[in-house]
Amino acid sequence: MPRFYAEPDFSHANPSKIGVLLVNLGSPDAPTAKAVRPYLKQFLSDPRVVEIPKPIWWCILNVIILNVRPKKSAAKYASIWTKEGSPLRVWTEKQAKLVKGTLGEQFKGELVVDYAMRYGNPSIEQQILKMKAQNCQHLVVVPMYPQYAASTSASVFDEVARVLQKSRFQPALRVMAPFYDEAAYIEALAHGVREHWRVNGRGEHLLMSFHGVPKYTLEKGDPYHCHAYKTGRLLAENLGLVAGQYTVAFQSRFGKAEWLQPYTSDVLHKLAKQKIPRLDVICPGFVADCLETLEEIAMEGRDDYLAAGGAQYSYIPCLNDQEQWISGLSTLISRELTGWLTNGKCSKNEKSVLEQRDARFRSLGLQK
Repeated sequence: MPRFYAEPDFSHANPSKIGVLLVNLGSPDAPTAKAVRPYLKQFLSDPRVVEIPKPIWWCILNVIILNVRPKKSAAKYASIWTKEGSPLRVWTEKQAKLVKGTLGEQFKGELVVDYAMRYGNPSIEQQILKMKAQNCQHLVVVPMYPQYAASTSASVFDEVARVLQKSRFQPALRVMAPFYDEAAYIEALAHGVREHWRVNGRGEHLLMSFHGVPKYTLEKGDPYHCHAYKTGRLLAENLGLVAGQYTVAFQSRFGKAEWLQPYTSDVLHKLAKQKIPRLDVICPGFVADCLETLEEIAMEGRDDYLAAGGAQYSYIPCLNDQEQWISGLSTLISRELTGWLTNGKCSKNEKSVLEQRDARFRSLGLQK
């Protein structure tokens, strides 16, 4: 196998472009055990996701988990699957198209906007090579995780770096920082909550459920815990909520280790016992609805809450294709593009110089 990818044909008359790649976690290609198994294997083989010594984890993963979990996970995926496919992939693709439309109006011809999945398809490798083929000599990677965690944000960077290590010509690279406290993100969240309240009525308590991570990651310096709580505080302030009117909790535990607390499942039972007339639940750690929001929170969470004696339960959708969110995300990305854009302008003289240079290289046999 070659050490480096084959480089696409290059033309000096072809102006360089900037690639903007939105990256989310991923999902299997179909809600079946056969499709879930390779997805889980890729996901759970990532040392950023599971920090157990590799030999021990290999045995646990391949002997136990991959023989038991795919069928159970496939059933969960099937419960939220749409005609278009995986909700996470569908929403992320729509977000990329809408951002492309928004930024394309400002920077005509300069940007190539697309999306990738860290695990599954379309892969980061596939999409970066596709952008290189379109002469993207600059690349902005946008991890679609508001709060930074080594198991998510850092894993995206690892994979981008792996792909670029195999590239002979590497594009200039920028990776967008986590946006957990950015006004554009907080305001979009608050707008979504208010719109939900306007249409469905307002509950007496708001539960903000974030994806969980093992507690030891916090002890080792991962800022996710702090980022989540700051997002919760800023959202509450924007909505005018005070202590006692909202709760921050963490979902999706796996294994026997202690994870960040309080656990969403425990909070749901506690709030159910308080006989709150109606509970509203939102997942601010996700910008697109997925298995963890639609099945775990909107379905299982509701069932657990009602079974524990709770009254009304209302799930507030993720940002998805909300207009204010697309506008805010486009603003954040525009900031990352500072210094790289020319607003699509290329003077006749510059174009002539490029064409003459291209012709000279062809005459020398240095270019096809």
